[in-house]
This record gives sequence, structure tokens and C-alpha cells, in this order.
Amino acid sequence: MFSRAIRRLPMGKSWPVGTGSSSNSNHVVSSRLFSTGAVRQADFSHVVIGGGVVGLAISRALTQRTPSVLLLERHLTPGTETSSRNSEVIHAGIYYGADTLKTRLCIRGKDLLYDYCAAWDVPHRNTGKWIVAQNEAQREALEGVYRHCADTLGGRVPVRWVGEDEMQRREPDVRAETGCLESPSTGIVDSHSLMVTLLGHFEGAGGTFSPGSSVTAIRPLGGSGGAPGAGGWEVTARDVRSGEESSISAETIVNAAGLGSCVVNNMIVPAGQHRKMYYAKGNYFSYTASRPRVGTLIYPAPEPGHGGLGTHLTMDMGGRVKFGPDVEWVDSADDLAVNGSRMAAATEEIKRYLPGIDVTALAPDYAGIRPKLAAGQAVMGGKGFNDFVIRKEEGYEGWVNLLGIESPGLTSSLAIGEMVEGLFYK
Repeated sequence: MFSRAIRRLPMGKSWPVGTGSSSNSNHVVSSRLFSTGAVRQADFSHVVIGGGVVGLAISRALTQRTPSVLLLERHLTPGTETSSRNSEVIHAGIYYGADTLKTRLCIRGKDLLYDYCAAWDVPHRNTGKWIVAQNEAQREALEGVYRHCADTLGGRVPVRWVGEDEMQRREPDVRAETGCLESPSTGIVDSHSLMVTLLGHFEGAGGTFSPGSSVTAIRPLGGSGGAPGAGGWEVTARDVRSGEESSISAETIVNAAGLGSCVVNNMIVPAGQHRKMYYAKGNYFSYTASRPRVGTLIYPAPEPGHGGLGTHLTMDMGGRVKFGPDVEWVDSADDLAVNGSRMAAATEEIKRYLPGIDVTALAPDYAGIRPKLAAGQAVMGGKGFNDFVIRKEEGYEGWVNLLGIESPGLTSSLAIGEMVEGLFYK
């Protein structure tokens, strides 16, 4: 139980120096923002639950402070849920309120991610993104995005208008009847390579990865007169292969379980404080024709109150075009079969900005689930918007809780790791 998987870096690479990493085995042990006197004999200093890209980034960041970090993942490989079933876009941070975690962590995470990918040969590309409007209502939405970036965000997220002549020169097959706004800092990343590299850095710094470990119980241990968790935490997990259960102790825990984060949360808090997860399924569609050829990400103008950013055009590092995701509310996080019946509606949306598309070359591809904290939750600010939840839970010691980590979670992952490290250490 709690087996350890070994990952190695490519030949010629050394361990990075900087936030969330260590250049050698002499780890810096800094003072924590909580007492650990009662739990000095714990098996691990930190246990991180959830081996998606966010859990990996957090684990990597914590190993800068101590190698005594255990990462638990219920699947046999890391990042098999939301982290690998998404658009793989490096977002700019243009859609959310200035004071939200989504904006702050997306902007910071974007910069960290570009630097990390460049330093460690993680495949990525700064493609840029066009947001296109087809009517006056969408034009008004674009102008709102421009004002938000230029004024509210103080220019921290660059955007620029693209004129008709430039559009015709760069992307002649794309239609934007009433306006086109470019986000030049948007890009794409190979999420699988990113996660392999993060795992390699985490284990190379002394961290322990335990795949196939499904957490079944969490018990906060009381200290002498302290809050729950003041004496540490007992975490029980089941080996998904053998069915065997075993327990370990930890000074602190991090809930980064993504789609399962509410389940983990509810193992700890009283019934009256339980949270419910809502599942927004996104269907993706592949495209096999060589025309029209597009080299920029294309997004329809955002619709306030909508649960997604529209069926957009993205591509992978090999240049393969894909469309999606749409928004389909489902009852289960395991509902990952592509709903082919939704392709007709997606096709109509695509044809608005790419009229020359060969509809016979579209086919259902894959689906992913976005963890939402409310039914019908909006992506943009305003009514129905929910921010990331990343906090030390009140009334407990040594527990950092992450809930509702959806888009832009991939982009924000390194910044989230940096933030969680800061919550634990001075």
C-alpha cells in the first residue's frame, strides 16, 4: 500500500531552483503557520489528496520546504480526469473579476507556466486567441471584455482589436461580422507532458507518489485543547488493486481532489456543512479535413451567465484541430461518453465563425467534466459566478481545502501551488 512510482527527468536535465522545487537534497525547512509540536512523529509532513495537475503542482511546491510529502491518487496514473480531458489552453485571464482568485491565479500562473515549459522542454506554443462577434450584442460583449482588460485589470492582460484587413491576411477563413478581439498571450500546452514533468520534479525532490490509493476516511486528531487537526491527521486509503486498506498520519492535509473534492470535504466536516458538486460535461469534436486551415485559437464572444466559453476552435501541439467544449449538465463524474447527439448544435455554432467547415469531417472525440459548485454556474463574472475556493478551513488546524477548481485551473496550477505553499509557511 502507498506504493511509490519512479519518474526520471530527460537526460541532461537537472532539478530546477525556485518556487516549488529543490536543486538538491538539502531541503529548507521553514517555520509553518501552525503548531506541529504534537505531531512530530507523523509519517508525513504533508499529504496531498488528488494527483491531477493542481495536486502535482502543490506537491512539487511543498517539496521545496520538506521532502516529507505524500501525494495520493485514486487512479493508477496521474491526471486522468479533468486535467487530461480539457482544451489544453493556457488562458490569459480576461474573463473574471479583478478581485477574484481566478483572475489573480490565472495571470500569475500563465507567466509561471510559460517559464516552466520553456525551462523544462514541455511542449507548448503561444498561439494567441481571437474572440469573434457576429452581431451587435456580441460586439457589445467584446467591448466589455476590452474595457475590463484595459481599465479594470489595468492592462495586466493585453488585448487588441484586429481589423478586417489583418483578419483577411492572417485567418481568411474566419468570420467576425461585427468585431474581433485578440488575446496575444493565450497559448496551448501538452498537459500530459506537463504532468509527467511535475511528477518527476516532485519525486526527484524526495516526495512520494502513491497511485491507486482511494481515500476512504480522514480523521482530524486533537491536540491538548487545540482545534481538530492540531494533533495531526489520520488518512485511510484503499488500494484499488488489492482492496487492502491502510492508514498513515500527517501533520497537514491538502484536499486537491478535483471532481472528488466535495467527497473529501464531506469526510471531515459535519453533515450541516457538506458541499455538493455539480458536473458540467464538455463534449469535444475532432476535425480531419485539411481545410479550412487556422493557426489561431478561435472563441465566440462570451455570453454572461453561460456555463462555458462557447464551442471554440483549439488545436493540439501536432496542429490537430478540435472543437469544444459545449456545456451538458450531467449527474455523474463518470459520464465521460461523448454525446454525439449534441454535435448538430455544436456544428451550427462553429459555422457562425468558420463558415467553410466541412461538416462531414467532424466526429465525436472525447469528453471531460468540469467540477462546479453550483448548478448552471456562470463562467464570467456576475450572477451565478463562483470563484475558486482555496483556503485554510476555519475551525481546523493544518487543512487547506480546494473546491471548484475548474478552468482556468490548468493555467493557474503553478500559481495555486505557490499559494498553498504560502498558506502553510511564512
